[in-house]
Amino acid sequence: MTVVIAAGGTGGHLYPAVALAREFLRHDSLARILFIGTTRGIEAKVLAHEGFELSLITAHPVMGKGPLAMLKGVASLPIGIWQSLALFRRVGVNLVIGVGGYTSPAVLMAAALRKIPRVIVEPNAYPGMANKVVAPLAQRIFLAFDSAAQSFDRHKIIVTGTPIRREFVAQEDGRETRVLHSRRRLLIVGGSQGAKAINDAVLEGMPFLIKQIPDVEITHQTGELDYQRVKAAYDQMGVRAEVAPFLYEMPMILQRADLVVARAGAMTIAELMACGKPAILIPLPTAIYDHQMKNAQALEAGGGAVVLPQAELTGFRLSELIVRLLSNPEQLRVMGVKSRAMRRIDAGEAIVRECYKLMKEASHGYRAL
Repeated sequence: MTVVIAAGGTGGHLYPAVALAREFLRHDSLARILFIGTTRGIEAKVLAHEGFELSLITAHPVMGKGPLAMLKGVASLPIGIWQSLALFRRVGVNLVIGVGGYTSPAVLMAAALRKIPRVIVEPNAYPGMANKVVAPLAQRIFLAFDSAAQSFDRHKIIVTGTPIRREFVAQEDGRETRVLHSRRRLLIVGGSQGAKAINDAVLEGMPFLIKQIPDVEITHQTGELDYQRVKAAYDQMGVRAEVAPFLYEMPMILQRADLVVARAGAMTIAELMACGKPAILIPLPTAIYDHQMKNAQALEAGGGAVVLPQAELTGFRLSELIVRLLSNPEQLRVMGVKSRAMRRIDAGEAIVRECYKLMKEASHGYRAL
């Protein structure tokens, strides 16, 4: 069996796909999982680290871009379809999965032309344009949030939650979240590509934070472009911190954290809930349809996070909020419990099960799990 997954660009699209890939392999260790992406995103580095095969096509983003970039994105679509068709002719494909982003439309359209079973996964509370465009071609639509259902054919949708890697719950023992260590641990992560606004605010507020909690343990994912600047700033201030452009071992690092400062992508929200971690969420203000704010507000409404809009973000405001939360273990515990109560950790298994049913309908050659 060969499964093709179109996903890339950012971790929010890629890591749900990685979780699905691993779930397919858990059910069938001989399955071939082939990712399709581009040279523009993080997929080459991440998939090499995760041990998955990647094929490249031509695709460019359309939404949120200027007229010339939008034209370039539209013009790349037929090229991407042709490249995907050529790949499908070389490889016997049983299923195609699109996880949003600018890679998905060409791959899903090619799958429809070849009559290959095809599904899409929408991890956000408000669906992206790519999934809206290809939704009529999909035979199943898997949603992370009920609120996304209004954008799709209700006869196709199944609300499953966001697929997450099993490592995020591998150490789960059912106990409530507690701060068990004397040194408080702060994780700062601005998404897979970092966030300069968050980096700037963290550095600006660091003197106040260190003065109030001098023994705080800091892990900071900066993004590739900002790594050298942020690392140098920590060194200049004499603050010891684990600073990295990208954190590959996020399950282990997140499990250790007492408080997380992060963007509010769908994958981040799902991982926070899976681990039951309290968070300060700073949604990306330029996200299409403001979907990160909607994601963040959903977790805040459940009691698992505090939302700090980027328009209100300052170094002092952020550091003061961090200090207030880290200084209140009981509040952190309650936030963690409420975050965990919102989680859905069986999404990957549910999606894979439905995919097997779809393939059985298409070929009568695959048994339902």
